[in-house]
Parts: sequence; C-alpha cells; structure tokens
Amino acid sequence: MNRDDLIINTIRFLSVDQVERAKSGHPGMPLGASHIAYLIFDRFLRFNPKNPKWINRDRFVLSAGHASAMLHSLLFVMGYDISLEDLKAFRQLGSKTPGHPENFLTPGVEATTGPLGQGIGNAVGMALAEKYLSSYFNRDGFPIIDHYTFALVSDGDLMEGVSCEVAQLAGHFKLSKLIVLWDNNRVSIDGPTSLTWSENVLERFSASGWYVQHVEEGYNLEEIEKAIKRAMDQGEKPSFISIRTHLGYGSPKQDDASVHGAPLGRENVLLTKKRFNWPEEDFYVPKEVWEYREERIKRGEDLERKWKELFDAYRGEYPELAELLERSFNKEWGGEYKKYLPTFTEPMATRQASGKVLNSIAKHMPFLLGGSADLSESNNTYLHGMGEFLAENPTGRNLHFGVREHAMGTILNGMAYHGGILPYGGTFLIFSDYMRPSIRIASMAGLQVIYVFTHDSIGLGEDGPTHQPIEQLCSLRLIPNLWVIRPADANEVAIAWQMAIERKDGPTALILSRQKLPLIDRSKYPSPEGAIKGAYTLIDCEGLPDLIILASGSEVHPAIKVAEKLKEEGIRVRLINMLSFEVFENQDEEYKRNLIPKEVKRRVAIEAGRGMCWYKYVGEDGLVISIETFGKSAPGDVLMDYFGFTPEKILGRIREYFKL
Repeated sequence: MNRDDLIINTIRFLSVDQVERAKSGHPGMPLGASHIAYLIFDRFLRFNPKNPKWINRDRFVLSAGHASAMLHSLLFVMGYDISLEDLKAFRQLGSKTPGHPENFLTPGVEATTGPLGQGIGNAVGMALAEKYLSSYFNRDGFPIIDHYTFALVSDGDLMEGVSCEVAQLAGHFKLSKLIVLWDNNRVSIDGPTSLTWSENVLERFSASGWYVQHVEEGYNLEEIEKAIKRAMDQGEKPSFISIRTHLGYGSPKQDDASVHGAPLGRENVLLTKKRFNWPEEDFYVPKEVWEYREERIKRGEDLERKWKELFDAYRGEYPELAELLERSFNKEWGGEYKKYLPTFTEPMATRQASGKVLNSIAKHMPFLLGGSADLSESNNTYLHGMGEFLAENPTGRNLHFGVREHAMGTILNGMAYHGGILPYGGTFLIFSDYMRPSIRIASMAGLQVIYVFTHDSIGLGEDGPTHQPIEQLCSLRLIPNLWVIRPADANEVAIAWQMAIERKDGPTALILSRQKLPLIDRSKYPSPEGAIKGAYTLIDCEGLPDLIILASGSEVHPAIKVAEKLKEEGIRVRLINMLSFEVFENQDEEYKRNLIPKEVKRRVAIEAGRGMCWYKYVGEDGLVISIETFGKSAPGDVLMDYFGFTPEKILGRIREYFKL
C-alpha cells in the first residue's frame, strides 16, 4: 500500500471508528470522499497546524458538515491539536470533536457547518475577503495576502437554494481563488438523488461564470490533482470540480442511502476493513502516518516562517500598512471613528441616521465593508464616494448582494470567519426571515457581523402586512448570543453603532424605522449614552414608582407623552427606554434590580410587535400593549392609531387595566 492510500485509509477508518464508538454519526461521506479532502491538504493547502489562525493560510471549508468525523480525522493526521483520545470522544459532552464542525471548538475548523448550503456561502465570503484585503494590502514583491479557499460540498449543499445565490455572486465577482469540489455520489438521505434532482449542475455553475470540470474516475488521485491544478492555473473565474464518488465506498452498504447517517455496525466495519486490507484494531494509526503528521507540522511551521520573513520586510517598507493589517485581524478597529460619530439636531428616521453614521465613520474604518440585498438606498447602507466592489474594482467598499438575503448572510459570515473585515449587511426587518439560518450560525460561532434591519414595524405603512414585521423582533430575541438593538432616536443610533463595533464576540442587529422619529430632548431627559446598558431611565420619580413603563424604538415617543401626563396627575412613573434585552441582561444584578424593582407590580410594556417576550419584564400582573395580528395597508400614522399606539389610546389602556 503506497503512502497516499495508507493516509487516506487512516482517515477513512478513524472516521468509521469514531461513528461506531459514538453509536451515531455519518460514515458514508468519510468512506467516499476522504481521498479528496486528503489530496487538497496534502498537495495544495498551505497551513500551519501549530497556528490554525495564521493570517495567510489557505482556507478549507467542509460545507457538508455531517462528515465532521472525516474532518476531525483529517486534522489529526495533518498535525493539529487533536489527539486520538479526542477522536474517541466524538459526539460526547465536552469534547472538541462534535457531531458537526464548530469553529470555536476544534483547531483547524474554519467554519461552523452542518445546515447544508451554509459552507459554500461562507467560502464565497472568505474568497471575497481575500480579494478585498489582497488588493488593499499587497504591494509589488509583497503578496502578503495571497491564499486560496477550498470548499468540499455535497449533493445536499447544491440542492439548497442558497448555493445558487452565492454561486451567482462568486461568478459575477470573479473570485478566482475559490475552488469548490463536489462529492458527486448521487445519493441523499431519502435515496438516489434522481428522486428529486435532474438538473445539470455543471451547466448551472458554468452559466454563473465558473470554470467547470468533471472527473469521472473519482478515485484517481492523479486526475483530481490535475483538475485542481487547472483550476488554479486559469486564474480568472471561481472553479467548480465535480468528482464522481460513491457513498460508503468499499463497504457492504456502498451507494445505499442507509450509510449516510448511521453506524455501519460491527460486522460491516470488519468487512469494510477487510476490503481495504486494513487491520481490525479500532483507531489504528500506522507508524508512517505518525511520521507524516510530524512532517506536516514541520512543513507548516516552515511555510509560516517564510511568510513572516516576507512580512517583516513588508513592515520595513510599509510600517503603517503592516500595523493596520495586524490590528484588523485582531479586531482592533481603533477608537478614531468615535470622534466622528455625529450628534443629531433634527428629527429623522433611524434608518436615515444610521446611513449618516456609517458615512461619517467609514473613512476612518477601512475594513468596515458591506452593503444590502438590493435595498441600499432604502436601508441607507451605501458608502458614498467609496466605490462598488466589483471584479475590476476589488477595493470598492459597497457590496451589492442583489435580491439574495440568504446569500448575503452566509457571505457576511464567511468574511467574518476569514478575519480582517468588519462586515455589515442590510435588508428590511421582515426579510431577516430569509437569512435566519445564517444569523443563527453567526450567533453560535461568535462572529462579529452587523445587520442593518430597517422598516421595523407597521409604521412603514402602505406596503401592508406582507412587509410589516410583527413577529420578527420577538423571534430574533430568541436567538442566543444575538444582540438586538432598537434605538428610539437618531442619537441613540450613533450609540448603537458604537455598541456593535465594540462588541467582538457575536453579531448585532440594528432595528431601524422607516418613518421619521422625533429627537428625545436631551436637555430635559438623560443622555443617549445610557443606551450602552441596553435599558435606561428616561423619566423617573422620587422613591419607588407606582407604575413602570417600558418601551423600545418608535414607541418610546408616545410613551414619553403618557408618562408625562401621568406625572401631572401625581402618579409616580418610571419610563424605561429598553433598546436591547440582551445588552440589559449582561448588566450586573444590582443595576437590573434597581431599574426594574421587584416590589413594583404595576408595569406596562409598549412595542408594535408580538408581545410575548416582554412578559419577563412586566410579570404576570403586567400589561403588554402589542400587536398580535398581522398588519394592514394604510399610511403609517393611520395604522399606529388603528392598532392603539397613540398616547391617548395607550393612556386609556393603562387606566383601564390598572384602574388609575
């Protein structure tokens, strides 16, 4: 058995043994595609297993994340900080070898994948980040940012609609350092793909502007290697390589859908090992593979050392650029932008204020990069004078995603995974539903991504219930580690952007109005700096209040009028502007307890959306003034009156409920 086969079989059977020991997992793809993953790492991928975050490493994304056992075995063989004991703990509580790849748990895993279609979109985002950063930083003789992004995808990845969306963008932007390899085994969970799929996938990618190849002899390493070399040499388009493989290759269950997501069983494992002339011993690693592992560690350290020598010379020639590069990959966005956060003196929609904030700070934050899903003027996400990101203009700062919200979400995540970029993307709040899977993954993976969600309520008016978000605010608040911030006026928008920029360990959603909102009179009410705590008092009283009012966003303004009216009547009122539940929950217990004292039972929450999330704060005796139906088509101010969000109607509800 030659060395290639020895290493490939080690990866195959370490994967099979992981699944058998865990009594769950996916052995089909590791048996069928380990040779592809090995070939990429062995022949092409530049990486240092001792420093998985080396800036100029090539990236490898396993989009078909169900084959995590294969990825863990591969990373072990390649010298990453994964032990045989880690492999034996596959899918067990507290291990760093989970059931699907998680970038924050396992050294060498570039992206959290498993929901199909996410990984290919992430890879597009990584390649896009490489294109922008290489154009920004590289100088003659100094290819400081110069790497490829590889993705291994499955039939299921390519069935997901998001794969079409991201393929269109990658082809349009000519992301020539992106190479996607398709494990074309023609089997999905329910059976042969012919049950649901007769598309010519190669023609799809070709039509989207990709360089397309097919390798029919899918286990011929030489043919696959030649195809990858051609992909790298053509240098003009992203590359798509179809490789004809077999699910569960070499096992008694080859090409049977049942081998996708269940252990082979002990008898079938032994038969498969016999077929490959492999020892029956569980977790067997030949001496030659241990030696290869050490070679890969040394090779990786040498690769990074040579790059560091180049970078040191670059630092000598371009010290400011070198410092900027290091800072950007450390998410050190600097404090200069804070000097340019505007102070607003005129009423305006919070979406409009957001656009002004963006354009004020962008010139001082060269790696703040983003755009909109074909709504840049409505979302106010456009950076004026900073150009479009295009194949022929890779330093343009404005990304146009087209009407592709899901693609936008996955690409933003890929840019964040890559590093060096602070990505943002905008759409209407109602269409956050189209990109929800990528928002969830960003939250899980701890990615610093900023979402600009505008047209945040029935206040958007005549477009009607299809465009009016009712459940989205509450729905987004249910996602762990996502900050949802809904500012009440333009000056709070500036603070909200600062909060999103300073936050490094997860995504932030800015929830912004279409309609013009008044400015809160800061000569009369507290500074907008209070927003940094997620919730703060706007109107207060001596001692414990008789009534606590909580509101967010546009509903803060009628709440102010209600609170002032009740104060005039001698009722002790506290009005809390609650921009962000999540940020508020991060405050210490004393602050939270003092702001919303348990002794005060009369509490009301006001928000033009579903109200269930507010009951935590108003309690079982509290009142939530919300919308529990879909909206209607009419001017925004008419709808606010119809649904009961005028000061008069809010006051009437409070009087009736609390007998005031």
